[in-house]
Amino acid sequence: MEFRALGRSGLRVSEIAYGNWLTHGSQIDVDTARACVAAALGEGITTFDTADVYAGTRAEAVLGEALTGVRRESLVLCTKVYFPTGPGPNDQGLSRKHIVESLHASLRRLRTDYVDVYYAHRFDHATPLVETLRAFDDLVRQGKVLYLGVSEWTAEQIVTARRLAEDLGLTAFVANQPQYNMLWRVIEGEVVPACEKAGMSQVVFSPLAQGVLSGKYRSDGPAPEGSRALDANGADWVGPYLRPEVLERVAALRPLAAEAGLTTAQLAVAWTLNNPNVAAAVIGASRPEQIRENVAAVGVRLDPSLLRRIDETLGDVVERDPGRTESAV
Repeated sequence: MEFRALGRSGLRVSEIAYGNWLTHGSQIDVDTARACVAAALGEGITTFDTADVYAGTRAEAVLGEALTGVRRESLVLCTKVYFPTGPGPNDQGLSRKHIVESLHASLRRLRTDYVDVYYAHRFDHATPLVETLRAFDDLVRQGKVLYLGVSEWTAEQIVTARRLAEDLGLTAFVANQPQYNMLWRVIEGEVVPACEKAGMSQVVFSPLAQGVLSGKYRSDGPAPEGSRALDANGADWVGPYLRPEVLERVAALRPLAAEAGLTTAQLAVAWTLNNPNVAAAVIGASRPEQIRENVAAVGVRLDPSLLRRIDETLGDVVERDPGRTESAV
């Protein structure tokens, strides 16, 4: 495993992070979740990513149980706040009340006294930004949170938050967690430059485009059994990638991956890590062997000529519009 600094901070994260969105507490049983976490640890992964909303809070609980007995100081444990975790009007958003209550609930489920990185899971238009930043800063000063991040914020929101934090002497964000992969590059035009200036790294999710970049989906056949395309929670995310023209271009990546001595999935993960502003790629897994395959992308440096051929192969199926950043409205 190799490690990278998280933004303009002293924290180092593993290039591959293990995430449990759509898996723990949902797609896979507890024993399989334990096996996947054990495999991640065995491969040198130290960074684990979850959120309070995943599987209706069950994902945090499963991860906390699976990590029981592991030396806490050896881990970088990350979770998030924003989406509804209850029926009440204050059970969502980035108000001081919801942030503080959600963190305490996450700590209980994760069986820890602190989290290393706490993400604002989306931007909250209904709460004054200064209230959100002060609440996060208080948690950092209390030692319950060590570093702060955002997820799927626009460049403008990131810049505004950075300036406000500097003006008020509050803890600044050091990470952004967006969707990013060969097919979905909307952060490149505005978000990445804004983050570079703000001292923030990308910790990207969906480096395999919900499994599409593994090559397992074919334009001339049904979706594989057990895949996200057949899962109620994952279908909305993977659906836009399942157009025949996309799947045909992805299939054409296979010989390029072979030239580099990689599988198509490994090529996709290595591609994300070749962006210098990316600190880590978050992978999910329903089987331990998937983790072992993806970790082989660590340390791979892709030749510029190969990167150009990837772009030529994918052509106009790549989404680059900065306006597609998935910030809440």
